[in-house]
Amino acid sequence: MDEQSATGEPESCNRKPAVTIYDIAQVAGVSPSTVSRALNKPGRINAKTEQRVREAAQSLGYRLNPMARALPTGRTGTLGLLVSDLTNPLYFDLVGSAERAASAAGHTLVLAESRESAEAERATAERLQPAVDGLLLVATRLDDAEIAGLAAAKPLVLVNRRVPGVPSVAPDVSPGIAQTLDHLQAAGHRAVGYLSGPAGSWPNRERWEVLFEQALARGLSIVEIPAGVPTMDGGADGLRRVLASGITAVVTFNDLMALGLLRACRADGIDVPGRLSVVGFDDIFGAELTTPALTTVRSPLAAIGEAATARLLAEIRGENGGPSEVVLPTELVVRESAGPPDGSGRA
Repeated sequence: MDEQSATGEPESCNRKPAVTIYDIAQVAGVSPSTVSRALNKPGRINAKTEQRVREAAQSLGYRLNPMARALPTGRTGTLGLLVSDLTNPLYFDLVGSAERAASAAGHTLVLAESRESAEAERATAERLQPAVDGLLLVATRLDDAEIAGLAAAKPLVLVNRRVPGVPSVAPDVSPGIAQTLDHLQAAGHRAVGYLSGPAGSWPNRERWEVLFEQALARGLSIVEIPAGVPTMDGGADGLRRVLASGITAVVTFNDLMALGLLRACRADGIDVPGRLSVVGFDDIFGAELTTPALTTVRSPLAAIGEAATARLLAEIRGENGGPSEVVLPTELVVRESAGPPDGSGRA
């Protein structure tokens, strides 16, 4: 039961009424329309007047209502960010940098996930779009036509995916993969495997294609080993197939799979890197805390999140003069899990 006030009304009814632009106008000594312009369209009025309005609003405890703001402007000051799995450490730095960039621009970032499901992603994106000014799709599982349809409805930027005609920010995997193969070849490896991710994943296809082409160019043997589930369990489950392939080094779709593979190797007494060298992808938080510490291809995740948010804000403002595709380089981070083979895995 709610506690009652002296008048018999619940205490919750004693809240002060919301501050309006008319209250602010009275305190600041300006018209309500001037207050509206000062709060919703910064820079459109005299700087001193705008500052006086903002100080009055602050003194009264005014909070801008995004829904009310959307009525005259058509904008809510809200951005949506949709990822496949919010618990994946891959997204920590990316989401953090996107949130900081959005906040610095006076926007609120709303997070949602698709749980690795294209159907759930489609439904979530369609539910988010009416409530936000623009949408960031991270490692989307949607096909090109579905993405183009969403982009036609509202500003949209892809992260870690490329679709013709849709702005995108993605890592350039070529430098990191080249450094990886050079490092493995110099250590004495001749047969390399790729423990793949989800079949419908665009980054998975790109990583395999670049690995394949660059391995062949170096005279290395290369084989794709299907796993499918981009988790630690997926990596651990792939150990038997990795060993059966006869390779001495494996590159995994992501760091989670590499960490799962390391765990399985440790449980089975398989020496890393002597019997098997393991290289991850992305350099997520904790990659250096394993035993052995994980050698991995680092993606510039924080820079990607910041650049994608900046690109989306430019799209919302109608500033379409920037590059449609922003590509940021990857690099190999050498730690302990990749080294010379001891010969036990060779045919």
